Amino acid sequence: MNNLPFQIAHIGVPPIKCQGIKTKLVPFIFSNLQWEAKSDARWIEPFLGSGVVAFNLAPQRALLADTNKHIIGLYRAIQMGEMTRGNVREFLQEEGQKLAAHGQEYYYEVRERFNQSASPFDFLFLNRACFNGVMRFNRKGQFNVPFGHKPERFAPAYITKIVNQVGWVEKQMRGKDWEFRVASWSDILSEAQREDFVYLDPPYIGRHTDYFNAWDNNEAVALAETAHQLSCGFALSMWMENRYRKNEHLEKYWPDTEIKTISHFYHVGSTEDLRNEMSEALAIKPGFSAPAMAKSKSAAPASNQLSLYPM
Repeated sequence: MNNLPFQIAHIGVPPIKCQGIKTKLVPFIFSNLQWEAKSDARWIEPFLGSGVVAFNLAPQRALLADTNKHIIGLYRAIQMGEMTRGNVREFLQEEGQKLAAHGQEYYYEVRERFNQSASPFDFLFLNRACFNGVMRFNRKGQFNVPFGHKPERFAPAYITKIVNQVGWVEKQMRGKDWEFRVASWSDILSEAQREDFVYLDPPYIGRHTDYFNAWDNNEAVALAETAHQLSCGFALSMWMENRYRKNEHLEKYWPDTEIKTISHFYHVGSTEDLRNEMSEALAIKPGFSAPAMAKSKSAAPASNQLSLYPM
């Protein structure tokens, strides 16, 4: 368990890919937040997404939620031992051979099967075989991303990488008091207590509006208003600007926070304008920003000495 800030030695990568994944930003986030994780405190994420922040922090207690039932279902399956390194490897080997033999025809067969059964195994397969790692659902909640045009996608080395990611996630949550829940952000924030810390990574205004549920300006404004009423610490990840435009929402609705920024490059996105250099902001509640030039632990405890599993 780590108090914040701390310097993470190695970054672990979860098995799910999605737009806006924070893998490269984990060190930036951890080094800029200040939180003492007391025994009864929970790390709370209402927008879990890939889960990369929570899994790398590995708090003792956590409430991890998303409206995307498939993400929550996959991590619950790993938590409950229903998805393991062994059966994930076996599944991907079998499905990968079928994909190699039949190409996009088989991909769309699996997609149709998933939209009927919601199997976490099929979800993992589609997530790693679809076009450019995009996670997108239609208004009926059906996965609708086209084939990624790589029938030989599941080569032995690639399967091993995914299996290792599943194993790492299982290790990080093992023995921890973590609850995974399908819920709205408003329901989750209503449970936050003074000693908790809330990390907010909502769909970005102007970027990920078709991620799973509709996300519009009204929702974004309501989130800002609610967050400012929290008794505990919080931090919001949000894009600040790129070469095309600035994010006026951040300046207008999060003015009382301390803003830390870093530039990085998005590689996941359906169009070129979503795959470019971006100035990323971390908006932090006053009192929970790490002091400038703070020197935190040079290394994490053994449970957080992670190997970097590439995307």
